[in-house]
Amino acid sequence: MRYDVDVLVVGGGIVGLATAHALTGARPGLRLTLLEKEPGLAAHQTGRNSGVIHSGVYYRPGSLKARYAVAGAAEMVEFCRTHGIPHEVTGKLIVATGPAELDRLRALAERGRANGIPVTELDRRGIAEYEPQVTGVAGLHIGSTGICDFPAVAATYARLAREAGAEIRTGTELRAIARRADGVTVQTSAGELRCQVLVNCAGLHSDRIARLAGDDPGLRIVPFRGEYYELVKERRELVRGLVYPVPDPAFPFLGVHLTRGVHGDVHVGPNAVPALAREGYDWRTVRARDLAGTAAFPGTWRIARRHWRYEVGELHRSLSKRAFTSAVQRLLPAVVPADLVRAGAGVRAQAVARDGSLLDDFAFAGFDPDDPRSARRLVHVLNAPSPAATASLPIGREVARRALAALDAGGR
Repeated sequence: MRYDVDVLVVGGGIVGLATAHALTGARPGLRLTLLEKEPGLAAHQTGRNSGVIHSGVYYRPGSLKARYAVAGAAEMVEFCRTHGIPHEVTGKLIVATGPAELDRLRALAERGRANGIPVTELDRRGIAEYEPQVTGVAGLHIGSTGICDFPAVAATYARLAREAGAEIRTGTELRAIARRADGVTVQTSAGELRCQVLVNCAGLHSDRIARLAGDDPGLRIVPFRGEYYELVKERRELVRGLVYPVPDPAFPFLGVHLTRGVHGDVHVGPNAVPALAREGYDWRTVRARDLAGTAAFPGTWRIARRHWRYEVGELHRSLSKRAFTSAVQRLLPAVVPADLVRAGAGVRAQAVARDGSLLDDFAFAGFDPDDPRSARRLVHVLNAPSPAATASLPIGREVARRALAALDAGGR
C-alpha cells in the first residue's frame, strides 16, 4: 500500500492533540494527520470542563488515573508557565458537612498520602481560614490542585504539533475504516486516506470508531450531562477558590462543587444526568441513534437499577433550581437561588461495561507493545474522562508509545 501518512489520529480534543504533540516530538519527520469532525478543536469535553488541574487525591493508588494525574498536574503547571497559559495553583478544600462523612474523609486523606499528595486535615476553624463562607465539620486541604485554561492548552498542543510538521484537519468526519495486513484505509467526508497506524482518540465516539475498525471494545460510551450554574458577579466573593464535597464511593461523580476559574468566574456544579445524545448539552437535544444505542446496551439498565435512587435526586436538581440551590447550601449556606445563573453544560464520555460497571480507570486497547499477541495497526483510547485534561501529557506519551511501536512492528 502507498501511504498518505504514517499515523492518523482521530479526535481533536485535548487527548488527541496531546498525542499528536507527543508523536511529533518523539519522532521528528513523522507524517501525521489529525482529523476532527467539528469546525474547531476542543469542542466537547475539553472546551466544556471546569478547568481544574486535579491533584489525583481521589484515585486508587497505583492506577493509571492516580499516576497520570499526580505526574500530569505538576507537568501541566510547568507547561502553562512555559507557554504563558493562564493558570494558578490554588489548592482546594474537601469538606465533610456531617459526622456521617468523617470516615470517608479520613479514608480520602490516607489515599491522597498514598498517592504522594500534600494533604492537610482541618477542623471547622481551619476550613474558615481558607473559605469563611463555607461550613463543615472537618475538611482536607489539597495543596497541589490548581486551575488553568484547558482550551488554551489544547490550542498550544495543536500549534506545537503543526510546527513539528503535523497536519490538522478540522471539519473532516471519519465515516469508514478498512483494515488490511499492510495498512489502514479510511473514508472521510473529504475523501480517502491511507495510513500505517490509526489512533482513536474520539472521546464521546471512541467505542463507535473501535467498532468501525472491526474491534469489539466490550463496552459502550454512556453519556452523562453535567449541568452548571455560576455565581452572579456581585456574589463571587462568597468563594475564594475550590470547594468540593466528600465524594460518595458508590457513585462515580464528585457531586456539586464550587470552582473559581482563571478568569474570575465561579462555577457551581455539576450534577450528573443521562444525556439524550452523545453531544446532548440540554434536554432539548435528542438523537435517536444515540438514544437507541444507549437503550439497547444491557449495561445501561444495570446502571439504572444500581443507582436509580441517586439519579432521581440528580434529575430533581436538574429540573428544579431550588433543589439545586439546596444542594449547594450544604457547603455554602449564604447562597440563594437569585445568586445562581445558568452556565454551560458538558457531557462526560463514561465507558460502561456490559455488567453495568463504570470503568474506573483510563483504558487503552489495540496494539500493546508489552503483549505480542495484540499486534495490529490500531490504538484505541476507550476511556479517558476526567482527569484526562490534567493527565493529557502522560496520556499522550503513552498513546504515542503504543502507536510508534505499532508503526515499527509493521502490523505484524
